[in-house]
Amino acid sequence: MRNIKLVIEYDGKDFNGWQKQPNKANIQGTIENAIEQITGEKVDLTASGRTDAKVHALRTSCKF
Repeated sequence: MRNIKLVIEYDGKDFNGWQKQPNKANIQGTIENAIEQITGEKVDLTASGRTDAKVHALRTSCKF
């Protein structure tokens, strides 16, 4: 298994924070779903931090 590092930024106004939450829009779940669509593999992201609802981020690191 290999690790891949992503450096991302996002506008969080339409999300309920970073962490996956049932039935709520979140950054982690959105990125994991996009990676699965592209690669066909289910991934679990590990982030360098998290944000609260409606918070934006610049240069957040995560790996899968």
